[in-house]
Amino acid sequence: MSDKDETTPAQYASPPCFMHELDPAFQQAFSDWSDVRRWRKSERERLIAARLAISADVRTTKAGRIAEALDAVIGDVAGKMISLYWPFRGEPDLRGWMESVNERGGRTSLPIVIDKGQPLIFRAYRHGDRLERGVWNIPIPAEGDPVVPDVVISPIVGIDPENYRLGYGGGFFDRTLAALPRKPLVIGIGYEIQRIPTIYPQPHDIPMDAVVTETASPG
Repeated sequence: MSDKDETTPAQYASPPCFMHELDPAFQQAFSDWSDVRRWRKSERERLIAARLAISADVRTTKAGRIAEALDAVIGDVAGKMISLYWPFRGEPDLRGWMESVNERGGRTSLPIVIDKGQPLIFRAYRHGDRLERGVWNIPIPAEGDPVVPDVVISPIVGIDPENYRLGYGGGFFDRTLAALPRKPLVIGIGYEIQRIPTIYPQPHDIPMDAVVTETASPG
């Protein structure tokens, strides 16, 4: 993506909502955004609880499989800026894979919450750089100018067959993608148990380009 003009705004015309194509039972369940929002909150709590119920050893094994699948999806990481995340509430821990990206000539970064209702920014990070506590006490790089990632790897709470992501509900992810000066490759990361029939996608939702789970079969 380095050959793209960084001054050209990202083109993120959201695809049309496909709620009308869902099973009638889904259509009848919700009539407006407030209904969808309540459902998402409940589903989010259920899925996070299921993720936390996975033992640490099993999560480690699954994370290793996810890392292998990421290499297959991304290919050569040399020269690419890849945004990952600091694992939180049972998310796959890819910090070891992050180190390997830097060893192979790539660069890595972490997302940072600036303020409620604002897009995230990204700062370069590799093992050994100074960290400080950010929102929810998640470690973030303590210094550095913002960078623009070529690849954004985002943890999911839930994912549907159209690769629409259910996140934590803050709206940071979609807001950030829409604000980036160029479109990155966007990969959702999670476990197979986080697949759900739908998230009831809305016009503001942006689907993942790919989803990787421990099955090592990108979707």
